[in-house]
Amino acid sequence: MLNLQSVPVYIVGTDYIYGGKVEQKIRINKYLSEAGVCSRREADRYIENGEIMINDVVAECGMKVAEGDTVYFKGRPVALSEAPVVLIFNKPRGVVCSTKEKNNIIDYIGYHKRIYPVGRLDKESTGLILLTNQGDISDAMLRASNYHEKEYIVRVNKPITKEFTEGMQRGVPILDTVTRPCKIKVYGEKEFSVILTQGLNRQIRRMCEYFDYRVQSLKRVRIMYIRLGGLKPGEYIEMTPSEIKELKNRLGI
Repeated sequence: MLNLQSVPVYIVGTDYIYGGKVEQKIRINKYLSEAGVCSRREADRYIENGEIMINDVVAECGMKVAEGDTVYFKGRPVALSEAPVVLIFNKPRGVVCSTKEKNNIIDYIGYHKRIYPVGRLDKESTGLILLTNQGDISDAMLRASNYHEKEYIVRVNKPITKEFTEGMQRGVPILDTVTRPCKIKVYGEKEFSVILTQGLNRQIRRMCEYFDYRVQSLKRVRIMYIRLGGLKPGEYIEMTPSEIKELKNRLGI
């Protein structure tokens, strides 16, 4: 059974120290994210579904974990002391990011620790995606208010026009909203790059469809300052501890 006593803990009034860091009683969703189980947003959903327990009590949103408590996720005790992992992966076409489907990205990689993707690329899209066991990293990268850039190379089914690029850059009405202004650079008759600061569902495909274009290929090549580089489809590399620290510094966490 694994609880907060599995890491260095010292009582300091109503606070405790774990891993050398002073913390107050930690909210259950933050505990789950720091344990690498899921993001805080996902944790809230698990809590609402009654899948999280603190000791022998079904957890509720807002509850806190104290020194000596044991947290269970779907009946299994949760560790808080796992070393941080961030993978940089070049997703091939045909691999799904939803962990609820068979033959998904986690199955494809077969990593020896529990990890999950930071955001998604749809099944037909390829390129850069990060995977981690750190919920705080996932939360910070996916938070729309942080305006993190993501860059894609897109090929469409017909010649690109000035009206198309200008309309895309201004913002496109999709999914009951208007997309944020984006940056586009044309590379060829039917190929362009686009830099987004949001991640709506199938956003680029929907934006193109609004102007009667069809995406033939879509590849993500950059997230923030992290580039795909020469990584081949299906390959991944692990961030070093210093690289993870740099990422956290840039994310402000």
